[in-house]
Amino acid sequence: MRKSFILLLVILFAIPGMAQKINDAYRLNIKRASSPVLIDGVVDEQAWADAEVAKDFYMILPMDTSYAEVKTDVMMTYDEDRIYLLVINYHGENDPYYVESLRRDFSFGKNDNFLLFMDTFDDQTNGFSFGANAAGAQWDGIMYGGGSIDLSWDNKWVSKVQNYADKWIFEASIPFKSIRYKKGIKEWGINFSRNDLRSTEKSSWAPVPRQFPSASLAYTGILVWDEAPPEPGMNVSVIPYVMGGMVKDNVRELPSDYQNRVGVDAKIAISSSLNLDLTVNPDFSQVEVDQQITNLDRFELFYPERRQFFLENGDLFSSFGYETIRPFFSRRIGLNAPIQFGARLSGKINKDWRIGAMNMQTGEVGETNTPGQNYSVLAGQRRIGQRSNIGAIFVNRTNIGALPTGGDNPGDPIASYNRNAGLEYNLASSNGKWAGKAFFLKSFSPLKSNESAVHAANIRYLGGNLIWEWKHEYVAPNYLAEVGYVPRNGYYRINPNASYLFFPKSKLILHHGPTINTSLFYDMEMEQTDNITELSYGIRFRSQSILTAKYAYNNIVLQRPFDPTNYSQFTLDAYTEHQWNSFGMEYISKPQSLFTYTLTSQYGGYFADGERFNIAGQLGYRFQPYVGLSITGNYNKIDLPEPWGNTKFWLVGPRVDVTFTNTLFFTAFGQYNEQINNINLNTRFQWRFKPASDLYLVYTDNYIPAPFYVKNRTLALKFTYWWSL
Repeated sequence: MRKSFILLLVILFAIPGMAQKINDAYRLNIKRASSPVLIDGVVDEQAWADAEVAKDFYMILPMDTSYAEVKTDVMMTYDEDRIYLLVINYHGENDPYYVESLRRDFSFGKNDNFLLFMDTFDDQTNGFSFGANAAGAQWDGIMYGGGSIDLSWDNKWVSKVQNYADKWIFEASIPFKSIRYKKGIKEWGINFSRNDLRSTEKSSWAPVPRQFPSASLAYTGILVWDEAPPEPGMNVSVIPYVMGGMVKDNVRELPSDYQNRVGVDAKIAISSSLNLDLTVNPDFSQVEVDQQITNLDRFELFYPERRQFFLENGDLFSSFGYETIRPFFSRRIGLNAPIQFGARLSGKINKDWRIGAMNMQTGEVGETNTPGQNYSVLAGQRRIGQRSNIGAIFVNRTNIGALPTGGDNPGDPIASYNRNAGLEYNLASSNGKWAGKAFFLKSFSPLKSNESAVHAANIRYLGGNLIWEWKHEYVAPNYLAEVGYVPRNGYYRINPNASYLFFPKSKLILHHGPTINTSLFYDMEMEQTDNITELSYGIRFRSQSILTAKYAYNNIVLQRPFDPTNYSQFTLDAYTEHQWNSFGMEYISKPQSLFTYTLTSQYGGYFADGERFNIAGQLGYRFQPYVGLSITGNYNKIDLPEPWGNTKFWLVGPRVDVTFTNTLFFTAFGQYNEQINNINLNTRFQWRFKPASDLYLVYTDNYIPAPFYVKNRTLALKFTYWWSL
């Protein structure tokens, strides 16, 4: 296993990373505006008449060998404070447009939309994305990893969409203060993406091969400035909030707790590419409740971070490692104790170096005998070649104040600290076809110090038809990441996977092909504990609907007692072996329809020679662009020997989304989870009265289904204002 790790390291470093930028010939000149620009979706300013036009987009899907049939024209200009963007999205005379709603950060594949991708450091790795759908809903996100976008990021900018018989026009104004960029640089990476559902065509200005997302920064063209973008000057934003609310906990029979809180966030630009975030007494009551999931897994589930403070340059901290080996996971902070204050410095110090430093302090909680905690994280990345990098991270959690006692013997201290240190190499070839990662982690704790390391590596090839990957992991038995997400310890894992796509000359099918994925787990003595092999065959139609057939083989030796229903108090014994096969189907309907649906099913064996039948799906109907109705359902029927017998449970979640305008939103949804015997009701009203300034009213109830007893209830009214100095 260690020999394969060394071999992967050699391959990763051997793949060349230096090459001329692929789309270097695609250049759009941007010059200072010759007249004032009013953001109204009307092309009547002299500045637009004088601007250079990016046109003749290339098709990405369904084929990537010709110009797009749907025409798009893009113009850009700027003044001392803002970048301006004008996009003319042509379509057939009186053809309808397709959108979900006016809610921001829409689903790309379910909306007619236009997106802008800006590589403001010209490093083909990090940047910003802005856009809109055909109804005027905004999209903004921070880009990382060469083509990934975190849509939780939110900032100040304005836009307007106007619809005409043969086109829709998108006009936007993006303040220089809302983005980060390298000082003095006169060339940015840039690309534009258009998604048109009527023609099922995705296109871009600088050509992108169909196996890559249009957001791939390896395939950006170049935005050429007539002079270096102006320095934004003093760039300080103060974002205070006022919150009033009530919490009622009937489970613990506590009286109503009326809360009144005041806090503030601040964003201070140390330079045009380095930012300092500060927070005092933060409140996250406006963050939308997580969507519940039926959990039949042996390990902890992952839920993404949604809190704004942790998002900008968040990949520096949160993307270190793999999805199931994260030394830092920000949701651990403030999970069981309120955050008192925090600071975070992150960004670029030059073209090659990114740095991040974070410190957060939580308060003491007397009810649970939890001391105050201090969390510190240091991270850095050094670019290697054109798009690869070497990174390092250090994570520290330290108790502040008196410690409770516990442990194996009376008087033993609970761990006063937990630390993690790691190094990582990320490979990204210049053409995006080769990617990989290799990393090493070590944890330090007064309770677990030996056998506490991790090493893992993978290499992935993304060709036009063939995609394959080799991946392996080692996590020592005593590796401990208290501020991370590592649901499983004490194993080796080998995970090869591959898929092949056929692109037929068909008016019905876009592509089809098989995928195979195998996960083999071994214990510390190299005895196999898990063999999970999945084989699927998928068909993607030109209408964008998808049909997939699946087969799975499982052979699992439990390493600890496990309840196969996650519902009863009975468990299977550790070191018992279980083997079964299962079959499944999935269908996702075409996104153009007002009525959309997804249906998945699975039937086959289960633990203890049992059987499991699962059917899940989502139904949706939209009265575009104002109202969206949907309901999700998940039904499980598990047949096991005694003492479990037959177990059946539902997870059902109806939802109503009302978008009165692109600044006024209302959401109401319920979640009935029979597995945890809970009904959750949540309503959320948001009024964005100014860019990035909001009024929220959030109401949440949790019930025991029968006799419909209220467990807890929360009401919060929050006002937040983004004040730029």
